[in-house]
Amino acid sequence: MATGARPWQLCSAGSAGAVALATSGAASAEGLGRPGQLQDETLGVVSVPSQWRGVQGTRGETKSCQTASIATAEAGAQTRKHADAEVQTEAPVPAGILPVSQHDSPGLAAFLRRVEAMVIRELNKNWQSHAFDGFEVNWTEQQQTVTCLHTLGYPPAQGQGLHVTSVSWNTTGSVVACAYGRLDDGDWSTLRSFVCAWNLDRRGLNPRQPSVVVEVPSAVMSLAFHPTQPSHIAGGLYSGEVLVWDMSRPEDPLLWRTGLTDDTHTDPVYQVVWLPERRHSHRFHVLSVATDGKVLLWQAVGAAQLQLTQGFALAVQQLPRNTKLRKPHRGETEVGATAVSFSSFDPSLFVLGTEGGFPLKCSLAAEEAALTRRPASVPLRAPAQFTFSPHGGPVYSVSCSPFHRNLFLSAGTDGHVHLYSMLQAQPLTSLQLSHKYLFAVRWSPVRPLVFAAASGEGDVQLFDLQKSSQKPTVLIKQTQDESPVYCLEFNRQQTQLLATGDASGTVKVWQLSTEFTEQGPRETEDLDQLAAEVAI
Repeated sequence: MATGARPWQLCSAGSAGAVALATSGAASAEGLGRPGQLQDETLGVVSVPSQWRGVQGTRGETKSCQTASIATAEAGAQTRKHADAEVQTEAPVPAGILPVSQHDSPGLAAFLRRVEAMVIRELNKNWQSHAFDGFEVNWTEQQQTVTCLHTLGYPPAQGQGLHVTSVSWNTTGSVVACAYGRLDDGDWSTLRSFVCAWNLDRRGLNPRQPSVVVEVPSAVMSLAFHPTQPSHIAGGLYSGEVLVWDMSRPEDPLLWRTGLTDDTHTDPVYQVVWLPERRHSHRFHVLSVATDGKVLLWQAVGAAQLQLTQGFALAVQQLPRNTKLRKPHRGETEVGATAVSFSSFDPSLFVLGTEGGFPLKCSLAAEEAALTRRPASVPLRAPAQFTFSPHGGPVYSVSCSPFHRNLFLSAGTDGHVHLYSMLQAQPLTSLQLSHKYLFAVRWSPVRPLVFAAASGEGDVQLFDLQKSSQKPTVLIKQTQDESPVYCLEFNRQQTQLLATGDASGTVKVWQLSTEFTEQGPRETEDLDQLAAEVAI
């Protein structure tokens, strides 16, 4: 059996041991089958443990994190204290009064039967009496004087030297609007202008800052609020255009406009009026009057467009010859219209003021074709039916009476106010109110015998024909420098208010005294008598 070398001997012998092993192996191979020096031996397993793992080991770190602490709080709520209360609708019966069941009912019935005929007779007498005709109970506080409530203005417009050319109250009576333009000589067609409105019921009213301001590319000559839409207002421009704005949309107020077409006026529009349609009274046209001799009716169609639906033209050769008029200049064919007023009794009847100084009675139902050379999209008709005796200069304002179908007022540059009857050419009476122009005249909406006039001397005159037919009852000084007052309007809802506009760009709101707002007894009859006496 071969003897194997021990492990420690191998390790220590080195190369010499390796040679000896090789030699022994060779000898064994040569003497195969023969007994040799090497023997098989089974030894135990030798292991060498790793020192590196022990040194390194397994490194581990333990870390932790904590969220922010959650804050908690407790609170309690208590319902409000309440109390119950009771009211008694019937007062307790006083001790001294007997119950109804203990009254002498048969005696009371007999008394009532006995006096019944006498009571009915006296009631019939009262019913037939006219002692209290026109009297209305007024629980408001009596106003003894005319006072200025507001002085309104827009500084940018006043800085340009613009005049207040027109004023108008909206249908609620709480908003007053004014137009800025020019009424003196000069070409103002390219002048930038404004329409301003103030809500007088708004808390914290600033008289120098309007509630709404609309910039307009041309001077505005006339304004009129819609009869039922409180925020809609129509305006006539110096350029001849007619526009309608919605004052509730200050960022984009323009609703409709006529544009500059063959139908548009070629002269300044001095008055605009809203007219109800004949078949649909809740729909309205806009009527415009201009010094080009045309009276035009416009209707809103589509988006932002006013379309001509009906038109009239005033030609010199078609004027009624019932009164003597000055001979027109050579080549003059049109009659310039400056003012218009519609009858409260006949919706088709209206009066025009003219540059020639004579008022004209006209009708929307006229059928005669107008003699005009200017083209139009609709046939133009001749509206004039009657010519009245003229003023000494152009007529700037006319006003039909709301209480009498035949009476109207006119005011002109001759400083006179004429009271006319529709039935005769000559005026019933003529009052010289100023040595300068008169720019506006209006009947009171509540007093049949009261009217107001605006003069070129800076004052507003209030007349009560029941007191005097020759001099004003009250003279209101509007401007201290006697600059003209160009326009005025009564408030139909708050009848104690009167708005006036002047050449300084100021609007003043006046509170009228009670004598101008309460109708006296038999005042309507006195107006009828006045018309009848002078018309004979």
